[in-house]
Amino acid sequence: MRNLAKQIPVAFSVVALALAASPAAAQVTALRVGRLIDPEAGTAATNQIIIVEDGRFTAVGSNVPIPAGAQVIDLSELTVLPGLVDAHNHLALTYKEEPESNIYYLTYVLESTPLRAIQAASNGMQMLSAGFTIVRDMGNAGDYADTALRIAIEQGWIPGPTIINSGIIIGGMGGQFWPTPEMAMQKNIVYPEYLDADTEDEIIKAVRQNALFGATVIKICVDCKPWGYTTDEIRLFISEAAKAGLKVEGHVQTVDGARRAIEAGIWSIAHDRGLTDENHKLMAEKGIFRAGTETPLTLVGHTTAARYERTVAGLRNAYENNVPLTFSTDADYYIPGMTRGEVAIEFIETWKAAGIPAAHILRAMTTNGYRVSETQDTRGPIRPGFAADLIAVRGNPLEDIDTLRDVQFVMKDGMVFKRNGVMTPGEFFHGGPVNGWNIR
Repeated sequence: MRNLAKQIPVAFSVVALALAASPAAAQVTALRVGRLIDPEAGTAATNQIIIVEDGRFTAVGSNVPIPAGAQVIDLSELTVLPGLVDAHNHLALTYKEEPESNIYYLTYVLESTPLRAIQAASNGMQMLSAGFTIVRDMGNAGDYADTALRIAIEQGWIPGPTIINSGIIIGGMGGQFWPTPEMAMQKNIVYPEYLDADTEDEIIKAVRQNALFGATVIKICVDCKPWGYTTDEIRLFISEAAKAGLKVEGHVQTVDGARRAIEAGIWSIAHDRGLTDENHKLMAEKGIFRAGTETPLTLVGHTTAARYERTVAGLRNAYENNVPLTFSTDADYYIPGMTRGEVAIEFIETWKAAGIPAAHILRAMTTNGYRVSETQDTRGPIRPGFAADLIAVRGNPLEDIDTLRDVQFVMKDGMVFKRNGVMTPGEFFHGGPVNGWNIR
């Protein structure tokens, strides 16, 4: 009994300390919104209230009561809309004039994976500041720097977009390069940018390796070599990826390669080379997403007038054929004086040149972006129960898409990243995991 008497005060002390250390009640935030955009419907509602609690939207409407004690953010002079999606970027790759003369092959040689991972973190914050709350990071990330970036953001160590990452691009030997025997066979320069997969067994192993090391989508080089992948081989990629719950995007360069990928039922096609009117019609019929990466002429040195003319015509043709369009940039380079987010948003120039209405451009940048990223049931739309991601601009993007160039406010997972045009990321940084440890 004497021992028990000694233990009781200790037990109460432990409970008291546990209660003191437990997190306080979740902060409730109420946003007063002047105009709220629904990109899918193409409509705008005025004088709305949005309630956010524990990182999620809990109520949206004009007559929503503001809970007592809620933090109130006044966005009544701004237009609020869901966050944007870049469906094809390369956050861990930044080739530049100095030192590699814009030859991106040299970036792999000169920069280590850890260095590129740190730059990916910076590029991710730049994308978030520009309003991109989801980014599909489609390879060229060294030795899984993209997975490291995704996990760091998910654990709350750094701010950034939700990352949908592909791991290492899978292709025939050499990937997109034509290496020398020394480079390819000894694997001391080309790799780890590409995974070789030239047989059925290698295809299966490559998909499983990427899934093991944290890829959330699979990317393949459909026709980076003249022999490329057959329709059946692409189907093998798709079926093997499906075992891990993953979809497959194909880097396509030729008309025949695009046809094979479409026939196989691929999830999305990257780039616009090979996407003819006939292939667009087939993509529309099958619901295959187009990640066209339509570089604007205003990004000097990264396309030509002739190439741009073909790009604009191809995008217009895809739109006229009702292909599921995504806003995708392939941004992987540095433009002096521009952030990665500013480089990405510049791609709206091509969409305007193609004559696509602002409301449809916005839908590609949001609704279709959520669908190709497979977040449409959890993140993207501003609806109760969804992750609290949103942005605010001064104008109405349904009428003038250029208003997206000046994002004034960004909320990610219920936390304010940018206010009055200034980044305020302090509350995103933590010394340890805050969202449940998961290294996948």
